[in-house]
Amino acid sequence: MGELKKWREQNWVRIGSDGSIKGPCGTSKDKKRPDRCLPESKARSLTKAERKATAAKKKRAGSKGQKVVKNTKAATVTNMATGGEPSTTKAKRAFRGKTPPGTVVARGCGVILENKRKKTKGSVS
Repeated sequence: MGELKKWREQNWVRIGSDGSIKGPCGTSKDKKRPDRCLPESKARSLTKAERKATAAKKKRAGSKGQKVVKNTKAATVTNMATGGEPSTTKAKRAFRGKTPPGTVVARGCGVILENKRKKTKGSVS
């Protein structure tokens, strides 16, 4: 609960389509095309043009019916302390979709679910 508690304690603010900070998050009257919400510290670190760009992206996608819209690169929250996601480590990225060295596919696995095979370290008889 530590990281979630930190996230909830942050002061999230609503960014208007003109790039200004409008008030607390969740107070938008337009439910079909809601405003962008960001932690206040992140919102204040952006320029007015960067805030306007991320809010406009959210409004455009909202008018097409999308609920979740990725932030622009400048407005992306980068670490857990400020409400973001942890980055993937290099080791995890290197073997995405491949069998890491030193592991083999166990016999019998993958018969039912072809693409969900168990990977086992060491020799398999």
